[in-house]
Amino acid sequence: MSVAPGVGSLAAALRIQNVVKSSRRWMQEQQYRPWTLRSLKLQPLSPVPSDIEISRGQTPKAIDLLAREIGLLSDELEAYGRAKAKVRLSLLHRLRAQPDGKYVLVAGITPTPLGEGKSTVTIGLVQALTAHLKLSSFACLRQPSQGPTFGVKGGAAGGGYAQVIPMEETQFDIAVASEIMAILALTDGLADMKERLGRMVVGTSRTGRPVTADDLGVTGALAVLMKDAIKPTLMQTLEGTPVFVHAGPFANIAHGNSSVLADKLALKLVGEEGFVVTEAGFGADIGMEKFFNIKCRASGLRPHVVVLVATVRALKMHGGGPSVSAGSPLPREYIDENLKLVEDGCSNLKKQIQIAHLFGVPVVVALNVFKTDTEAEVDLVCRIAKDCGAQDAVACHHWAQGGRGSVELAKAVKNAAQQPSHFQFLYDLQMPIVEKIRTIAQKVYGAEDIELSPEAEAKIAYFNEQGFSTLPICMAKTHLSLSHMPDKKGVPTGFVLPIRDVRASIGAGFIYPLVGTMSTMPGLPTRPCFYDIDLDPDTEEITGLF
Repeated sequence: MSVAPGVGSLAAALRIQNVVKSSRRWMQEQQYRPWTLRSLKLQPLSPVPSDIEISRGQTPKAIDLLAREIGLLSDELEAYGRAKAKVRLSLLHRLRAQPDGKYVLVAGITPTPLGEGKSTVTIGLVQALTAHLKLSSFACLRQPSQGPTFGVKGGAAGGGYAQVIPMEETQFDIAVASEIMAILALTDGLADMKERLGRMVVGTSRTGRPVTADDLGVTGALAVLMKDAIKPTLMQTLEGTPVFVHAGPFANIAHGNSSVLADKLALKLVGEEGFVVTEAGFGADIGMEKFFNIKCRASGLRPHVVVLVATVRALKMHGGGPSVSAGSPLPREYIDENLKLVEDGCSNLKKQIQIAHLFGVPVVVALNVFKTDTEAEVDLVCRIAKDCGAQDAVACHHWAQGGRGSVELAKAVKNAAQQPSHFQFLYDLQMPIVEKIRTIAQKVYGAEDIELSPEAEAKIAYFNEQGFSTLPICMAKTHLSLSHMPDKKGVPTGFVLPIRDVRASIGAGFIYPLVGTMSTMPGLPTRPCFYDIDLDPDTEEITGLF
């Protein structure tokens, strides 16, 4: 068949034009996509219903819609039903040139049985930032463990009108103290995770040489087991703003923070003007210290602001208020106005602000308000906090009002993030293991000194011989006191911190001393919550959760 002169050249030119258009379209797809997020409306009720009733009263967006709204591509998502999905790590490569957003850490005062509400503050803050101030923001939370859910404490996914939905989805059950959990939380990718898994020391040879998972030939099998767990889970708040839920180490027996990968993915997705809000477990002396000295070393990320959570009634306990027990009526001291107890308890708040300042990061105090708090008590805490060096101190009402109740906190965090941050680590990794432990004990906890058992001394000598001495320290200590004595509230002084044993998680990359009688296996209450949890086989409705 004959071809008219010039037709072949025209066809080639059209093909080239199509290739150019396809390439340009592909390049555009690789670039950062501004958010088109539509928030979900809240209609808070008074009195506030139970958490499960609130959760079921809100219809979440389809997860693929939320993913599109925040700039995810369809091939970066693995849906698990309608309301949650795994996000693939290829996103980090696609947005590698995108500047990170602002990095905010939520920590707290020394916790009490009365609860402080760090998770609700975290969720209320991102709801306020995105649904009300129209700023891109992401919450990064740990996965609620089966221990708390089937035990007695909160589910670590917020509450009231500041929670992650649907709240019935708790599905990650690796032990909160295991080294594999710590590796999952600290790794920055599949290759790094596989290397860390292989480095795990599982025993000692007869000649005293560490035996690793690699020596046993199980590294590949472990990596296969974890290949899906490494991907953060995308969920949403009650107001339809995005949340990454990933990893779940406790802060008293592990390092107590959600994953490095979730934070890194979120920081790319929010854009340069956006915010990523992540939470550290328990008090600032434990979760925050480990966030800075362990997680920030692993990630290379540097925080812009610390949000320090407190409540009036928890401060009253630190000020000398009576002890409480689950299920019993609150003593009058926690219901009636008592400025003396509040003022005395602010010693703990002051200490935690000072701990944050050791790392050179601005602090905003979030006072989680309860209906029994009086205006005078709230004003007193905010004034003392600012006098103690906090950038700002704000009363928060997110539990009863959702994001609208945390707008002032969001504004304070935005302002603080514009201030210069002079972040620094507490200790140099080249310091001897004993000196790193002593530095944390004295500068963070306020101890006069440390006391090593013979077993701890022997372990430290062994770790030095094996070349592990440059690892950071992850203290296994009670979360209920700045000291090693759970009943010592406020700011204990004059104590010597006993180090019973020292162990190493080489794959995760830290040394963990055991302080006092601290156990690495938390116990359940005498009557666990699982007695109340049930499933209706006809409606598939879950009862008994919170």
